[in-house]
Amino acid sequence: ESQIKLGLVQTAYANGSSTDYIVNKLGVPVACAPTGVKHLHHKALEYDIGVYFEANGHGTVIFSQKAQELIKATASATKLQLMIDVINQTVGDAISDMLLVECILAARGWSVDDWLAQYTDLPNKLMKVSVRDRTLITTTDAERQVVTPEGLQEKINGAVAKYNKGRSFVRPSGTEDVVRVYSEAATREDADALAEDVVQIVKDVLA
Repeated sequence: ESQIKLGLVQTAYANGSSTDYIVNKLGVPVACAPTGVKHLHHKALEYDIGVYFEANGHGTVIFSQKAQELIKATASATKLQLMIDVINQTVGDAISDMLLVECILAARGWSVDDWLAQYTDLPNKLMKVSVRDRTLITTTDAERQVVTPEGLQEKINGAVAKYNKGRSFVRPSGTEDVVRVYSEAATREDADALAEDVVQIVKDVLA
């Protein structure tokens, strides 16, 4: 096991409950990458087995040459050998991903309900704010922290601190003149309220 480096790559849009489950229940390290399959794929290449998925469903699993050779040389890894043939490592192929899920559920003896019961997503809300110039906002830390305008991140942190399990980030859209706002919290009411708070903060700062 120590010979193969396994990791999972998400974006900031991944629900906090999924990250908690993967890290604390499965014991798999999680890395965060900027939005976009090209960024996740590049980050996943740092692992011998890299799993990456965006919240919209795009993603796949990639195996390094070292991992593939070790798996093929291990007699007890027959199922893993077959799994490599099912996965489309080049692109997030929904059909092959679906077949892979079916294989894993069958191997574990799980129903779809068993799979869905592993964790519960935190309530979340995605909003957008129309702005004159989205380039006024720049981010770092895989789009989770605002760099400019100065003071915006501190105001977001203040809003987040008011809510149990609160988390929120803002990022400029890559396709239109809007700023996207993602928020999550322990309850639906708090997630919605946090999103509205952050939207207002963005409007005030960029006014």
